[in-house]
Amino acid sequence: MPEVFSWAAFGALLSSLWRTVVILALCLIGVKMMLKLFDRGFEKLKIDQILRTISRNIFKFLLYFLTLLIVADSLGISVTSLIAAFSVVGLAASLAVQGSLTNVASGVVLLLTQPFSKGDFVEAGGVSGTVEDVGLIYTLLVTGDNKVIHVPNSEISATKITNYSAKTNRRVDVAISASYDDATEKVKNSIRSAIASVDGILDDPAPFINISSYGDSAINYIVRVWCSGDDYWNVNFALTEAIRVAFERDGVEMTYNHLNVHILDNAAEK
Repeated sequence: MPEVFSWAAFGALLSSLWRTVVILALCLIGVKMMLKLFDRGFEKLKIDQILRTISRNIFKFLLYFLTLLIVADSLGISVTSLIAAFSVVGLAASLAVQGSLTNVASGVVLLLTQPFSKGDFVEAGGVSGTVEDVGLIYTLLVTGDNKVIHVPNSEISATKITNYSAKTNRRVDVAISASYDDATEKVKNSIRSAIASVDGILDDPAPFINISSYGDSAINYIVRVWCSGDDYWNVNFALTEAIRVAFERDGVEMTYNHLNVHILDNAAEK
């Protein structure tokens, strides 16, 4: 009798194992099919490759975790206890890497919203530079003097982002001053000649020249011209220098703060 029972138990065990193997095989096939559908769906969407890879890995992890729960249930293991154990482990891990998770979440937000792309010149997180790479934890910026700065994504997403490359053209503003003794039209003509001598300045929108304010020792003018974003700094420096050259040629006085003192000879009056 005991021998019959052992064979019966062995047969039941084999049957259970066989059922588990079949369930596992079906789950793995289902995972592969779901991942293929996921890839096809994302191919139609214009989503950053990094975000696409992250989303696929998360989806893949969830599918395998669901497979583990189904297989454990078929073996008679309490799924509730298993979920509770994973929850405790997950909570401990999340507390240990809380800062990194914040950066990861910010990185996902940046990849979704795309306030900038690789190659853009931006100001973010207190740093200005060209975007070299947008990662999960850090964004790499290359400064004008060729320094590579790794800025945490949490700092970027929590602050104002200025993208200087978002538009094709940029406006160059140059503030200049001239003496009260120089006629306004004379000053403007001199500035116009300086603008004409600088390469890269666009005709449309047309350059703008006007008085901005009246200072203590000079009249302040504002000069605004448009150029390609790639030519911004070249035009800025070239125009600033060209205005000084034009003023010297045309006899326009570029004043500075000074105080005129007039001394009266009272003895001569007597």
